[in-house]
Amino acid sequence: MRTQTKETQENLTCKEAHKILAEGNRRFVQNLKVQRNLQEQVLATSHGQYPFAVVLSCIDSRVPAELVFDQGIGDIFSVRIAGNVVNEDILGSMEFACKVAGSKIVVVLGHTKCGAVNAACNNVEMGNITAMLSKVKPAVDFIRKGEEKMSDLAVEEVAVQNVKVSIDRIRQESPILAELENNESIEIVGALYDVSSGVVEFFES
Repeated sequence: MRTQTKETQENLTCKEAHKILAEGNRRFVQNLKVQRNLQEQVLATSHGQYPFAVVLSCIDSRVPAELVFDQGIGDIFSVRIAGNVVNEDILGSMEFACKVAGSKIVVVLGHTKCGAVNAACNNVEMGNITAMLSKVKPAVDFIRKGEEKMSDLAVEEVAVQNVKVSIDRIRQESPILAELENNESIEIVGALYDVSSGVVEFFES
């Protein structure tokens, strides 16, 4: 599979970018990954990069975006932070990816059995982790019923809601990305990765 070029990136639509990621995940699940010459891709991207997607995902070691979507060097911008939350630096990175570098899709990728989500549900406080988990709290508050300990199912519901919260924040706090989406220059979409099956389920836009 060839490396993304300026021409292929410019001619790609948002829907096509979404389809490429979905098909890549299907290959990953079926263990049928595309054979790539990584050294060739290193050389091809040495003078410039034209990624078609930016993926905001958790730092969880089980969820490496390039592998999950079966993509190669130069294909996606990978933004990783515990709990796939949004802050000013994340937004700036996404704005660069889309407005400056030309990516066509923004994916906020949550996952099952997320340690950050579980910690937020259990009110963990520790150093700088406290401030980070505060960004997950809106999703916890949306799902939590009463003061009792949250069930495993409820925690997984928080993971889904947390993706939606991040997407809402992207649209509200980045006029640049919101305008690109409104102009249909990019798609902003949520998804959830199942750490047990490897399947990525995209949310309805």
